[in-house]
Amino acid sequence: MPAYLATGMPPHFVLANNKFSSTFGTVLSTYRYNKRKMTDYWVALPGALFALIGSALGSRTVLLLDPSFLNYLLLVLIPVITLFTLFNKNRGGVKKELNISKWTLLTIASIIGLVIGFYDGFFGPGTGSLLMFCYIAILGYDFIGANANAKIVNLASNVAAMITFLISGKVVFAIAIPAAAFGIAGNWLGSKIVIQNGAKVIRPFFLLVLLLLFAKIAYNLIVG
Repeated sequence: MPAYLATGMPPHFVLANNKFSSTFGTVLSTYRYNKRKMTDYWVALPGALFALIGSALGSRTVLLLDPSFLNYLLLVLIPVITLFTLFNKNRGGVKKELNISKWTLLTIASIIGLVIGFYDGFFGPGTGSLLMFCYIAILGYDFIGANANAKIVNLASNVAAMITFLISGKVVFAIAIPAAAFGIAGNWLGSKIVIQNGAKVIRPFFLLVLLLLFAKIAYNLIVG
């Protein structure tokens, strides 16, 4: 998003082009995780369905409202997630089996998909990390399972938001298509690293992404 902003695009066009390019990259990584049978469909599919609904609502809302207030929310939320991850080193290493019914699991997964999907359509930055955190902290998944499930849900919310932005004419294809091509390459490389190295590489990258996201948002608030 900072790269798109640097081109001088209006904010709504930035969100639209970012969503377009990220969608196609997520398709590839989702395929690779599914091929390796890393996805729990009982969690991922209802989450994806409700993410579609939430993302469509969020992307329609952002066309009417200014999403900048979410920057302040993330400045509080990101440190909390980071501290939770640092001080709960056992979380995310091994999947924790929860003593809940499948229907309770489905309900929780659906709520996560709806809320994070709305956030993704409305604002977007850090959606994958927020999904992973929810799956690890609430449903007890390890980093690998959380990442694989998050890809399915993130893909659904990306598609819904992308379609909304396409219909509204906010996508600049001369920029979005080359960005999508490089996004596919990046997702191929990232998913390959995760498949080969597992949780030991996801945890530090997860924390690094949170740190960079926090720095970017803080910078935007100070400068902007």
